This record gives sequence, C-alpha cells and structure tokens, in this order.
Amino acid sequence: MSKKTSQRRASHGSASPPWNRKDLLSNPARDYEVLTKDLEAHLLSFENLRETLSPNSTAEQFLDALRLAEAITRTIHTLGAYAYLWFSENTKAQAARAFKAKVEELQAGLANRMLFFDLWWQALDDANAGRLLAASGDYRYHLESIRRLKPHTLSEAEEKIINVKSVTGRQAVVGFYDILTSGLTYRLKLNGKTIRLSREELISYVRDPRASVRQAAYRELYRVFADNADVLSEMYKTLVIDWKQEHLGLRHHRSPIAVRNVLNDVPEEAVDSLLAVSANNTEVFQRYFKIKARLCGLKKMSRYHIYAPAREVPKTYTFKTASTMVRKAYRTFSPQMEALAARVLDERHVDAAIRPGKIGGAYCYSVLPGQTPYVLLNFKGDVRDIATLAHELGHAVHGMLAGDHSVFTFHSTLPLAETASVFGERILSDALMSEERDKTVRRSLLVQQLDDVYATVLRQAYFVRFEREAHRMIGEGGTMDDLCAIYLRDLRQQFGRAVAVPDEFRWEWLSIPHLFASPFYCYAYSFGNLLVLALYALYKSQGPSFVPRYLTLLAAGGSRAPEALLKDFGVDIRSENFWQAGFDTIKAMVAELEAAA
Repeated sequence: MSKKTSQRRASHGSASPPWNRKDLLSNPARDYEVLTKDLEAHLLSFENLRETLSPNSTAEQFLDALRLAEAITRTIHTLGAYAYLWFSENTKAQAARAFKAKVEELQAGLANRMLFFDLWWQALDDANAGRLLAASGDYRYHLESIRRLKPHTLSEAEEKIINVKSVTGRQAVVGFYDILTSGLTYRLKLNGKTIRLSREELISYVRDPRASVRQAAYRELYRVFADNADVLSEMYKTLVIDWKQEHLGLRHHRSPIAVRNVLNDVPEEAVDSLLAVSANNTEVFQRYFKIKARLCGLKKMSRYHIYAPAREVPKTYTFKTASTMVRKAYRTFSPQMEALAARVLDERHVDAAIRPGKIGGAYCYSVLPGQTPYVLLNFKGDVRDIATLAHELGHAVHGMLAGDHSVFTFHSTLPLAETASVFGERILSDALMSEERDKTVRRSLLVQQLDDVYATVLRQAYFVRFEREAHRMIGEGGTMDDLCAIYLRDLRQQFGRAVAVPDEFRWEWLSIPHLFASPFYCYAYSFGNLLVLALYALYKSQGPSFVPRYLTLLAAGGSRAPEALLKDFGVDIRSENFWQAGFDTIKAMVAELEAAA
C-alpha cells in the first residue's frame, strides 16, 4: 500500500506545471510599485469628485465617475488576485504572506477613500437616482445593489473604522485558520508501516476499498482536529461574535443569515423554503445509504463508510487524461464551452499538484472581465478529481461568458455562482454514463453521482442549519462542547437509523473552511445543485434548443437579480414545490440504483 501511495504522489505531483501568475504580474515587487502609483493618481481624481457630486449631476458626469471607479477596482482586483494565488500555492511562504498582508491593507485604505461615493449614491433622492439609473447601462444592477444596502449602512467614519479593523480582525483570523489547517499533518498505519500525510492525501483514504482504512483515516483526521479544537473553536467564536456585533448590533440585520440573504439578493422566503424542503427529505438519502450498505457488503452503514467505493476497481487518471475527458464532455454540450475551458488549461492557469503547505480543496478565481480565470485543485487522480476539474472549469466558463460586463457586474451573485460548475459536473457524469456499457460500472457511476449529490445538497443544507444554531448559541454564551453536541445531534438526525454516526464526528464542523470564512455560504451549493437538477431536466427534454438559453443565463453574470434571471426559465425560487422537484429527481436516481442493485 505504501508503494501505491508513492505512485499516487508521483502521478499527481506532476499533474501539471505550476500556474502562470505572470499573466497578472510579471514581477510582484516592481509591479506593485508601478500600479500603486497609478492607483494613487486615479484615487486623487476620484476623491476630487466629492465636491462636484450633487442631485443635479448629469448622466455623463455620473458615468465618468463610475468608469474611474471601475479602473481603480480593476487594478486592486489584479493585486488582490495575485496575492491570494501566491498565498494559496504555499500558505507557509513568508514572502507570499507579507505580500497578501500588504495588499489587504491597501484594499482597506482604498475602500475608505472611495466610500463617500456609495454613501452619496445611497442618500440621493429617488427621483434623481431613477434618472441616473436610466442612463447607467450595465452598471445598473450594481447601483441598485448599493441602494439596497442603505438600511444597513453606517456613517462614513464608522464604515472606515470597520474597513481598517477588518484587516487585523476578521481577515486575519480567517488567514490564521488557513495557515494552521493547511499545515496540519496526519499519520496513517498501512500494511504495518506508518506514513505521514497532508490532509488532501489523507482524505483520499476515506474512499479506500477497505473498511478498516476508511475508519482509520477518519479517526486520524478528527484526532488531529480534536487536538487543535481549543484554538480552532476560539477562532470560530471570535468570527461569530464579530459577525453578530457588526451586522446585528451595528447594521441592524434581522438575523445572522439575513446578512447573507441581503448580500445574495435572495428573498428570505426562498432560503427558508430551500432549507425546510431539505430537512423534509432526509429519508431520500437514508434510503440511499441503506442500498449502498448492501452494495458495499456492510451489515449497516456507518458515517465512516458513506463514501466507500461500491465494489469497483479503483482507477487512477493522469491530469492530462482528466483534462481530455472534461473537454470532450463539454464539447458534446457546447463547442463554445469546451473552447473556453481549453483556454484555462492551455494558458497554464491551473495549479493541480499536491504540495506541503498548499491550501486545501479547490477553487476558481475569475479576476477580471475578459481575463482567463485561474483554477486551483489538489489532483490525486481518482474519478472525483475529474468531477472537481469539471466543476471548477464550469466556474471559469461562467466568468468568461460574462466577460462583456463591467467589473462590478460580471461576477454572478452567490446563489447562481454554482450553476455552471454543477452543470459542468452533470455534463461529465452524463457523458461517462452514456459511454459505459458494463452494468456494474454504470451502477458504480450512479453511486458516485448520488454520493456527490448528497455531499452538495443535504450535507451543505445541514451545515447552514448548524450555523443558525451555532450563531444563536454563541451569542448566548455557548461553549465548544455545546457546539459539538448540536453538530452531532443534527448529524444523527440527518442520517436517522440508516447510518451510525460515531462520536468523533462531533469535531467535523471545525474542518469546514466556509463556516469560518463565509458564514451561511453553503446554502449556495444546495441552491445550485437543486437548480441544476431542474435545468438539466429541461435540457434532456428540450435538447439543443436549450443550450443557447442556458449560455445566455451564464452570460448575464451578476447583471440582474437571481430571482429575475430564473423567472426566464419559469423557476419560482420561493416555492417549496420547486425545491421538492429537485429531490424528486434524486428519488428517481435512488430508485434506479435500487433496481440495479
């Protein structure tokens, strides 16, 4: 087994060359100096607008101000992206951390100097705001979003203090979490030998064919997190209290999750419907895991084994093969999508290799309109890594299709941000299923699909349910033990009698980065996956005529509200019936598996 491990390392260690950060900055130290000088000149020009802004400002004056703001934003986004990409490559690299800190401080100062414009715009009377909105073109939704936040905006002085303190406060704590968790090491005993692993390497063993190895991998994962629980839980409590004090105490949001809903421009009713329907459909996955237990030869499913392979022959893929498979699948849906995905790969904007200190997981960073996005993976070579590549390239395609919009409107709002990525996975899964004739392999692919649907729908919804309770409890003085208890309670409720949940899973919440960095982010995954199930059903029924409509949805980026964009597809996100339709599709997948079992 240790030989197999070394082979894995060899294959994914050379998965692809390091990504090409020089497309952003060719020399970070020199370019920083040049760009910040240009920024200062633009900022001085922008600050001079303070005295000229009035309710009677002409449309052209207003647009000139927006264009100048966009130029400034493009520069700071470039610096911020470079800093985060560099940090992601190796969170232990002191030069990268220093550069990131310098850029974050610059961002805070810049935000403070430009703040007056947003405050002026929010305070403008409705009649003149309507007049200027009518002439604002692609900036319109961005401007509407600024005015939407008016009830939660503080004075200029208060906003400036929050911006400055965030650098050494919230941002710093999240950075510490990334540094600490990325540097953790694990030990796993295999074939009589103890090997030392990174988290990404360890996680690959939770899908090992051997039950004893899966169990050992999970126990080691949560042993290490338990050893660091005091520090990590204090980080979390600090972030939650910061969220409460700023957003409820100062900005007067109705609840902790309402902050995210307002930022996402999603009605609270829609999120409540999504979470309620998810909780009402736990039986779907409980039934699935009972079937999977039989397929895996287990008397009863345990949380140790929910990602067990269904008696399949393990296959390892090179990154080149994975890229070819994703491109081919994309091409069957849309040659345009395939061409855009190819750009990311051909321009060396992917970092796929596993390295010590590299940030875990995967992400896509769409930096600017018209610029090829960057994709980070930790590619181990299994079929799920191919799905991850399809997912992240979906994000990239989304950003490139929306490249005709302004820097303020090309990023889609969070609930729609997962649409293209999850749809990309679905295209890949469909392609693999259509090409496979062996019934056993097809059944295995269906199991993988259901594993992924569980992980990205119900699991994510329950993270958010936990967060709602955790924010309430910490606000009332709850302890780490209290949080662990409610997490374990919810996990056992989610799985019912179908899956045994050992006590060490009480520590799982400490290992979820989104809970720390982006409170209530995770419902976007549930939203995106259930939405894609509905959209993919439309594609299967409508065929090629669906494709241009779908690409138009992606090309809209963040230029309209999510609810408005989805109404074009007849989707009512406030309706529990809509969300239930997604679970009905999942039920059909489970029934198909049961028939094939």
